[in-house]
Amino acid sequence: MQKKSLAFLMMSIFITGITMTGCTMTGEKNDYPNKPINVIVPFSAGGGTDLQARALEKLAPKYLNQNFIILNKPGGSCTIGLNELVTASPDGYTIGLSPLNLILQPLYGATKYHYPTALEPIVQISTTPSILVVNANHSWETLDDLITYCNQHPREIKFGHSGIGDSSHIIGEIFAKKANIEIEQVPFRGASESISALLGDHVQFIIASPGALTEQIKSGKLKALAISGEKHLSNSALSKIPTFQELGFDIVLENWYGIAAPKEIDAKTKNKLVESLKNMISDPDFKTNLDQLGMEVSYLNSEETKKKWISDTEKLTNILKETNIIEQIQAQKQ
Repeated sequence: MQKKSLAFLMMSIFITGITMTGCTMTGEKNDYPNKPINVIVPFSAGGGTDLQARALEKLAPKYLNQNFIILNKPGGSCTIGLNELVTASPDGYTIGLSPLNLILQPLYGATKYHYPTALEPIVQISTTPSILVVNANHSWETLDDLITYCNQHPREIKFGHSGIGDSSHIIGEIFAKKANIEIEQVPFRGASESISALLGDHVQFIIASPGALTEQIKSGKLKALAISGEKHLSNSALSKIPTFQELGFDIVLENWYGIAAPKEIDAKTKNKLVESLKNMISDPDFKTNLDQLGMEVSYLNSEETKKKWISDTEKLTNILKETNIIEQIQAQKQ
């Protein structure tokens, strides 16, 4: 009896071991991600943020063995999309593009969530300046030409941007102050809408990302007069655009783009995203796509991105205080 009991016990342990091994193997097989991942883009389709998401979308099957599903959620200077990201399930199946607006909007005191603390940074993808462009039908060839016309026709000139408080809005307001001109701002829900308005001559110039403007500039429909970066862009179609600094205006403000997730995402899932996104961003095809969009690859890991959020918050707080833009934006929102 004892021998039979011992044999039964050993057989039970053996079967249990096989079962547990099978469960482990099955668990590993079904590890994250095992279904498509939603990517919230807090701007309309066709803009620079959206185009970067589309570039990542092409590489997701290669590095994550799953597809990205792009969800455009424009409006509110990106707060509509960010609000949805904050409240999404932290299971790694909803992530989002995180632009500079993520730290800008809370500085204006009108956001539902404090995004820098309500979201978890995963990686930074790229940096890019903004470009001031005019309709090619107008005779303005330089920034001085535009300024001269503005002085001769005060408040007749309207400039379009991607929303109140967006970096494109800030650049336009700083430009107006430093050039001492009177212009009217017109907010849109994204770069594609502002481009349509410019082509229809409903506004006289807009400020937007290279990714949204490159094809229109190459086709000759739009003329680029200045960029907000410290140096020229590497894209051959955009490389001759002068910086504001070169034209005598101390205006340097570059947007950055990254990936963020809901705050409660677990460490294992987060690390998988960080590793996979790093490989995607390092892929030569991705760099080629960004070069064509007039953007620069600028990878930062999760911790480095978090430090960037903190340092840029301090920098922008000072800029907004010095220019009184916070008060102006709050008044425009009322």
